[in-house]
Amino acid sequence: MVGLETEIAGALVEGSVTFLLQKIDAIATREWNLKQINRMKVQDIGRELGSIEALLQADSKEDPDHQYAVWIQQVRDQANAIEDVLDRVRLAEGSVWWGLKMRYSTEELIQEINTSLQNIQRTRERYHSMRSTSTHTGYSTYFPVRAAPLFTGDVDTVGIEEPRNQLVSWALEPRQRLEVMFVVGMAGLGKTTLVNSVYERVKQHFDCHVWITASKSKNKLDVLCTLLVEGFGCSITQRADKVAQARNLRKFLHNKRYVIVVDDLWEKNVWESIKLVLPDDGNNSRIIITTRRGDIANSCRDDDSIHIHKLQPLSWENAKQLFHTKAFSKNGGCPSGLEEISKSILHKCDGLPLGIIEIGKLLSRKAQTAYEWDKLHNSLESELRSSGGLSNMMSALSASYEDLPYHLKYCFLYLSMFPENKPVKRRRLIRLWIAEGFVREERGKTLEEVGEEYLNELIDRNMLKANEMDFDGRPKSMGVHSLMHKMILLVSHEDNFCSVCTGAEGNLTEKTRRLSIQKEGFDVPQDEPLPCVRTFFSFSTGMVNIGSNFELLMVLDMEGTPLVNFPSAITDLVLLRYLSLRNTNIRSIPWSLSKLRHLETLDLKQTLVTKVPKTVLKLKKLRHLLVYRYNMESVLPFDIVQGFKAPKRIGALKNLQKLSFVKASGQHRMSREHKMIQGLDNLTQLRKLGIVELAKEHGASLCNSIGKMRNLHSLNVTSLDKEEPLELDAMDPPRLLQRLYLKGPLQRFPRWVSSLHDLVRIRLKWSSLTEDNPIAALEDLPNLMELQLLDAYTGDQFDFNKGKFQKLKILDLERLERLKFIIMEDGTLPCLQKLIIRHCKELKQVPIGIDNLNHLNELFLCDMPEKFVAQLRKKVGELRHLLHRISYIRSYQGQSMEDLS
Repeated sequence: MVGLETEIAGALVEGSVTFLLQKIDAIATREWNLKQINRMKVQDIGRELGSIEALLQADSKEDPDHQYAVWIQQVRDQANAIEDVLDRVRLAEGSVWWGLKMRYSTEELIQEINTSLQNIQRTRERYHSMRSTSTHTGYSTYFPVRAAPLFTGDVDTVGIEEPRNQLVSWALEPRQRLEVMFVVGMAGLGKTTLVNSVYERVKQHFDCHVWITASKSKNKLDVLCTLLVEGFGCSITQRADKVAQARNLRKFLHNKRYVIVVDDLWEKNVWESIKLVLPDDGNNSRIIITTRRGDIANSCRDDDSIHIHKLQPLSWENAKQLFHTKAFSKNGGCPSGLEEISKSILHKCDGLPLGIIEIGKLLSRKAQTAYEWDKLHNSLESELRSSGGLSNMMSALSASYEDLPYHLKYCFLYLSMFPENKPVKRRRLIRLWIAEGFVREERGKTLEEVGEEYLNELIDRNMLKANEMDFDGRPKSMGVHSLMHKMILLVSHEDNFCSVCTGAEGNLTEKTRRLSIQKEGFDVPQDEPLPCVRTFFSFSTGMVNIGSNFELLMVLDMEGTPLVNFPSAITDLVLLRYLSLRNTNIRSIPWSLSKLRHLETLDLKQTLVTKVPKTVLKLKKLRHLLVYRYNMESVLPFDIVQGFKAPKRIGALKNLQKLSFVKASGQHRMSREHKMIQGLDNLTQLRKLGIVELAKEHGASLCNSIGKMRNLHSLNVTSLDKEEPLELDAMDPPRLLQRLYLKGPLQRFPRWVSSLHDLVRIRLKWSSLTEDNPIAALEDLPNLMELQLLDAYTGDQFDFNKGKFQKLKILDLERLERLKFIIMEDGTLPCLQKLIIRHCKELKQVPIGIDNLNHLNELFLCDMPEKFVAQLRKKVGELRHLLHRISYIRSYQGQSMEDLS
């Protein structure tokens, strides 16, 4: 393994060493009670690893060779061995027998590792002394791929007509100032192709023009030199410094109308150095920058002269046209016998032009038989290797991966654990990263907040893609492009990051560290030692049995497997940090769960568990306790959320960030212990709280407890039943509250709700307010984006006044049995995008003023009277003209749907 794969492996190993140094610091200084001699030896390991880390950083600037690949393998093996020893020390913690057994073996292992690290370092130092330092040539490994559009013209420009025309229009439109356009997209999306097509069409309209390729190898001085010498033909002295070059460039461009393309930007400071020296003489100069680093583009957008164009994948039809042109070069038509396999290959390309072109060219050289094409379809991962037919594509895709800091490399590689094209929920992914130790502590932030920043950076860098967006613009679920998924599978396999079992062959070895089961009926072989496995995922819908040979396991995710009973072996996995049995049929959890003293996440959502034992209070590191299910068979929608009975001293779990959904019923006022609701005031770190079955007399106690939760972001409270009022008037609300869900009768609208400056979503259900109009109470909330009112008001009219609800995007009105009119004044709801009206039987017509809502593009009518719907039908509806701005209109009656668009 040399060349590109070695560079990637070296970067990942450097991350492993850095990660281990942090772990060693925790061991040697604060976390474990080691004997003094062992503590000193562990610190010695840290020093040796620090020296190796420095060598790795130096080697990253040199061209890799076979010896380097061998050395990288040695470092990786030792890094893993060190982690194994450290975790076995952890395993022995608290166990007398294990402590006696491990005392001497640990000392011996530490000494052996220390000696091995010294030998590894000496080996590399000897090699350095024999090798003259040779730096990278500065010629990007993926230059042939990205430079091709500069020489092939418009050959591969399928599907870029619309964005090209937009950019040409922008470039030529007179605006009397310098303007900048960032063209952003993932590797291989065609940024260079698009911009080159634009550049060739507009450059003759400017006094001077230049195209420069920045790339990762270029520093600020290099770029300025390129602009001066290659671009504008200026002569500079051999030793001219940056200031002199900047003055020369500014002087040359003075009073000229220029267009500059900076292709493949990787560093923000390179752009800033260029920006400082470019004059703005008000004569319509233009700069176009291509980059896969959306985070750089966003950070540079400091005024309205800087724009961002996010390039999109090709449509299905354009992708098919490009693919057929490359794969069937003779006539561009697909034989009928290859149509199905062609579709499957195109789906994997997912609109990525580079993938379509490279795979199409590779197929054009193969026999046009289903056998040959199916063979390639099933071996795309192998073809990405340096010796494979898709190595150019691998070079382009891997450049983005190599540019990541080490902690983001781990987070990104983690997506290889999930099946291709399977969306991953945002919160689940962040909790898993935390359990793996990938998320670093930062002062003033929770680990979850830091993890969210990691995720957003990966999205901005165009490494992850958001599959589903929430109302507030945050991703609900995400994934990775199919071809990028192939790349990270290859990297994961080469670097022993994880093993994915999809077929009969398990590919398991005693060095396997992460295991993802993606086939039916997998039994972990009991006679095959797997001493190093830290993570176990099962995506199988068949039965998967867990054995006792996973003693170092930290992450166990068996979501969706057909479990009926809690696997007894789990309670012996004492290093476990993350346990998810979501969407299984287990009914109870054992008292012995208390042995999992490192557990941070316990996810039992959509199980049949309704009670947790009081021994769970020993799990002092627990951050997320999720025990609830949605009872879709419930006759009364009010009871749809089924919570769990918590121990009365649940407040002892002071590290909890999320707690859902706790049953508040059955708590006796005169209990000798603190009542559960009163004890909640100890959960001062809580970010999300869900309570069900709250009796009226306990409302004041709950308000008092919530008043202590100053970090609370989300609150969900349901009363005991539809007749039991929610008594929440006494609350001093957390000022950071963003989401509020109240289900149950309200005798009065809680006045404190109107003071929630950060509130973005509120849902009021079965509130049955008679005098207090919720619209009037909520209209001035400055950040409110979503409002749902379900049987929340008994009045007959809603008035949306001018200038109110400035950020509301979604309005959902349901079961308002007496509502007759909705009046929307001109200037209200300026951002409304989606309106839902459901089961409002007395409503006479669509809201008056709906035709003034410029951004409303979705209207859903559910179980509305036929007379109401008839007014809105095309051609015959007398109020149809009011909906002329709305592009998507649907009416639902039971199971049937009528398209009124």
